[in-house]
Amino acid sequence: MLSPNKILNLERHEKKYIAGIILIIILVFSFFWCRRQFSGISTPDTTQMADSIDLNVVPSHPPETLYGFVKDSFEIEQNVVRYAENLASILSSYHVDYSVIHNLAITSKKVFDVRKIKVGNTYTLFYQRKDSIKTPVWFVYEINPIEYLVMSLQGDSTVYLGKKEITLKRKSTVGVIESSLWNTINKNHLSPYLALDLSDIFAWTVDFFGLEKGDHFTVIYDEQYIDSVSIGIDQIHAAFFNHRGKPYYAFLYEQDSIKSYFDEIGSSLRKAFLKAPLKFSRISSRFSNSRLHPILKIRRPHHGIDYAAPAGTPVYALGDGTVIHKGWDTKGGGNYIKIRHNSVYTTVYMHLSGFAKGLKKGMTVTQGQLIGYVGSTGLATGPHLDFRVYKNGKPIDPLTIEAPPVDPIHEENLTEYLRYIRPWKAQLDSLTHSHHLRPDSVFVAQEFPQ
Repeated sequence: MLSPNKILNLERHEKKYIAGIILIIILVFSFFWCRRQFSGISTPDTTQMADSIDLNVVPSHPPETLYGFVKDSFEIEQNVVRYAENLASILSSYHVDYSVIHNLAITSKKVFDVRKIKVGNTYTLFYQRKDSIKTPVWFVYEINPIEYLVMSLQGDSTVYLGKKEITLKRKSTVGVIESSLWNTINKNHLSPYLALDLSDIFAWTVDFFGLEKGDHFTVIYDEQYIDSVSIGIDQIHAAFFNHRGKPYYAFLYEQDSIKSYFDEIGSSLRKAFLKAPLKFSRISSRFSNSRLHPILKIRRPHHGIDYAAPAGTPVYALGDGTVIHKGWDTKGGGNYIKIRHNSVYTTVYMHLSGFAKGLKKGMTVTQGQLIGYVGSTGLATGPHLDFRVYKNGKPIDPLTIEAPPVDPIHEENLTEYLRYIRPWKAQLDSLTHSHHLRPDSVFVAQEFPQ
């Protein structure tokens, strides 16, 4: 039997052993608990973030397209229409069956007449990739910078029109005239439409034939782009022109559902023309590109309106302007008067029996002023007025001239109008004053957020 002392020692060892086991369990538990706590603080839980961010995956981009087709799916060949080429000759050269071409020509009449395919326009052929025979499956013809015609070459006669996406860029431009507005725009490689639009906006206030060195302008506008290529001006929002030391403002504003340009106090920048240059008459011949001449008996353009009226009927100036020609027209017009109204519009009055007393070349006339009398001088079968209108040097049908709005901003709209143009005017003034405006100063064109 064990002595009491040995039994006491054994009990002590058992207690130490049990205490050690308990201590080890506590230490192990504490270790894992601390590890979990500190691990959660120091590093992100990648298992929880896997659904939102995968650092090993490269972000995908939408596939690049051309005319709505995914480019990687095809082999692409582009060319231009050459002289004497048409749809049949183009597609035949790519071994497209004639029956397919014939059906496409018939089907396309609903959307586009293929006989109007123009020399110099671009066309594109799409081939299926890994096609050893290399047979085109789609044909695309660019009608203009915006529209294009799509044709399926797979025998299903699919034909439709597409449009390229147009993006707008808000721009501001400051320029100083050295010789002319056109030269200033052209010299600095800006859109020629900017010159045309500015001359149209300020046609009644700025004499673009009499610009002086040092005249300057500032304009804020939206320019249209397709595939990073400019296709023209969308609209001019605000403009300023300093001509011979006098400032002129123009702000685009819609009133009575019509957009027009008004100045800083709400007056319209446009003046109206008379509806006709004489009061009692009837139209005996209209504007035409091919009219049988009553005397010469040949077809030739008649770019005017004939008003039949008794000899001696008064003829009036269509609008304010300057007489730039008065005399005899050697090409059959007889006695005639030519009036330049502004940088855009010019009118001509022919076959007159005589001129108003005191009328001279270089003289300024006002709208409705008597300038001459109906006659039959020149190549004319009877008394009538041959009246013609030219816009930017090109003849236009006088009956198609839209009477521009001349009413100022209505009184009830004036407060709102002045509030609307305030930031535009501030921006124009800031742009103008921030540049050193010298005749040889550098032209400035910049983009800014809309």
